[in-house]
Amino acid sequence: MKKVNIKTLPTPKANGVALFPLIIFVGIFLGAGIYFQDFYALPSPIAVCIGILAAFILIKIPFKENIDIFLKGCGEEKILTMCIIYLLAGAFSAVTKATGSVDAVVSLGINYISPSYYPAGIFLVAAFLSLSAGTSVGAIVALGSVVVALSEQSGISLSLLSAALLTGAMFGDNLSIISDTTIVATQSLGCEMKDKMRTNAKIALPAALITVAILIVHGFSFEVSSPNSIASSEISWLLIVPYVFVIVASLAGLNVFVVLFLGVVLSGMIGLYGNHFDIIGFSKTAYAGFEGMSEIFYLSLLTGGLAAMVEKGGGIQFVLEKISHSIKSQHTALIGIATLVSTINLCIANNTVSILISGKIAKTISDNYSIRPQVTASLLDIFACIVQGLLPYGAQVLLLMSLSKGKINYFELLSQSWYLHILAIFSLGLLFQNRKAN
Repeated sequence: MKKVNIKTLPTPKANGVALFPLIIFVGIFLGAGIYFQDFYALPSPIAVCIGILAAFILIKIPFKENIDIFLKGCGEEKILTMCIIYLLAGAFSAVTKATGSVDAVVSLGINYISPSYYPAGIFLVAAFLSLSAGTSVGAIVALGSVVVALSEQSGISLSLLSAALLTGAMFGDNLSIISDTTIVATQSLGCEMKDKMRTNAKIALPAALITVAILIVHGFSFEVSSPNSIASSEISWLLIVPYVFVIVASLAGLNVFVVLFLGVVLSGMIGLYGNHFDIIGFSKTAYAGFEGMSEIFYLSLLTGGLAAMVEKGGGIQFVLEKISHSIKSQHTALIGIATLVSTINLCIANNTVSILISGKIAKTISDNYSIRPQVTASLLDIFACIVQGLLPYGAQVLLLMSLSKGKINYFELLSQSWYLHILAIFSLGLLFQNRKAN
């Protein structure tokens, strides 16, 4: 099981002005996306750079100290971890595509599974992988390129298949006992994982079952290519080995860096054996995969620095105090906890860190209003999951966009992420149907 270090964060003085750089970044990014009907028309790293410039102007901290805060935020362990994962994921995707592994997996699916079941199947496989490995990003890395190829071969909407992958990955991550979000939520609230899991599952499982039913019905509504019209070929089982390895190693709990690095090496060895490229060709292909992840790499790095400046300037503390002051009863306490983690996640686009930041005050609220800790832990994890999965600048959506080379329409992805919408409805229903939900 992964260990997450819960640190007592220094408490800066609340300052609403410190939130404006984040508001500017999000406003420019979302505004450009809505205006151009394309959330990636304006490069996201440019949008966040405008927010960073605003932070240096608006946050009244000595310039040198502000620089130090920004650089420490960029170099924060979780940020750098994600950045390295992006690079390895890009290399794995590029090398497996060059060797024909992606096509081999697609051929396997075409030969044995009706294309109409692809959406539901992808949701279930992603959910199982993410639940077992404790990472939504890992599930998207393992299946992203396959989803793109399946869409091209079957004619099923890429946005639908990608939404199935995204939501399945978020479902598994939300419930996994080895997920960072689960560990942080339970440690912050001081509850047992099994109790949090039971409470969480009462909301998530019904939402997942309804989603599977919708995906099955929706899958049959598409005019898919018939098996005879799909370009199928004899399956090379050797080419499937890298994907089998990545999935099995992830399920076994092997470190994600090791899994992806060995996946790249294994794919490269198969490519060399099959004369798909030479050593130099393998190196160039892997590097091309690095380059394909440049935008999400830059965005994650810069957003980490911006979030650190905003937090140091008192922006996050301002949000915490405003929400805590509005709580008057157990009912509003539950709503306040959900709003708290959602707002912070909207600002920093990292569900684990959002739970970490809001966990301390959520525990205080939970204790003051006699809310069972497993209920609070579940709310933190669920609402962080919902917001993270829907953010156009969140790691999961950006990773999907990178792996698809921008072929996914974000608005279609958003509208077809039914699990997250259903989960939100069920969660809000829990908040409003019973004022004593403990």
